[in-house]
Amino acid sequence: MVRPYFCGMTGIENVNIVRAIVHKVGNPTRGEALKLSLNTLTLNDDIVRRLLVKYFLGAINEHELYCFTHLHDLALNEVYNYAAAIFKDKDAFIENSNRIAQFLYSKSTHVKVKEGELCVVMLDNVPFENDYVRAVGIYKSESKETFLKIFEHGESLEVIQEDGVNINKPDKACIIFKTNASEGYKVCVIDHTNRNQDAQYWVNDFLQVQPVTDSYHHTDKYLALCKQFATNEFPEKFVAAKSDQLELMNRSMDYFKTHEQFNIDEFASEVISQPEIIDSFREYKKNFEAAGRYEIEDEFDINLAAVKKQQKFFKSVLKLDKNFHIYIHGRRDLIEKGVDEHGKKFYKIYFEEEM
Repeated sequence: MVRPYFCGMTGIENVNIVRAIVHKVGNPTRGEALKLSLNTLTLNDDIVRRLLVKYFLGAINEHELYCFTHLHDLALNEVYNYAAAIFKDKDAFIENSNRIAQFLYSKSTHVKVKEGELCVVMLDNVPFENDYVRAVGIYKSESKETFLKIFEHGESLEVIQEDGVNINKPDKACIIFKTNASEGYKVCVIDHTNRNQDAQYWVNDFLQVQPVTDSYHHTDKYLALCKQFATNEFPEKFVAAKSDQLELMNRSMDYFKTHEQFNIDEFASEVISQPEIIDSFREYKKNFEAAGRYEIEDEFDINLAAVKKQQKFFKSVLKLDKNFHIYIHGRRDLIEKGVDEHGKKFYKIYFEEEM
């Protein structure tokens, strides 16, 4: 789903906040209420407006796109319809923000869903795909951060504790760009809470979105697949050492860095090579796609932005107890693993010169 690396949108200094409103959405199974605001926010302070724009767009990865969908008919997707109504008539903003909050409340029944503030916003002049478009944003804040506020008290300074929202990292977000309406719009999604938990209500139940299957999607998902295979399936099924896992990850990343197009047969031959491991990888890919409810093509153009994102998660570090970290970048044949006469494990590393 929505992953923890974001490049952040640029050129957002001139984005205009047309309307914004905040509602409070609880969990009905715990008896928590839905509280709807009657009026939009009064935003007369330029500093607050700039901070809000940063909160709305600063963490968005505009390369990782989704679109609204529905099991039967796109026209039956609730959030899609409410966003379309806001785009059509900005004077219907409050009414449709209420509908968005009410629909989210109806989907917030899982035990892990937390109460939080829901902000709905209409933005103008948003930079997207070499153009400036309108957008509707939906943000839910479920966690608060504690900070200290220092203030003057008579002739002295005092400190009090206050809780607030981190403007750099929205808990949950959805930004809907006014483009490709007939295909479900183009949408960016963030879900920093419950990413690996059962409470996937934000993406699956509330928004009902699916990834746009472009070159970014295929590159991103394929590298995630490679990492999971090397980390989980490969060592379990083929009794591979940690150094072998790192080598497979390094070869995978090197392939994506040095090729403009991906081809599954070429990748299997150059990176995996052994027939039994190739068969296992292909089977693992099917399970990976089924779990994510999407398909990854066997041929596609490699997207460098997705490679850069995934590179952060391909760690080439072999950790030995708490004493040593060995960075492995290639040439598995120059590393030898063994056990001495005392039962101590060791790695023997061959090299030509110190750098």
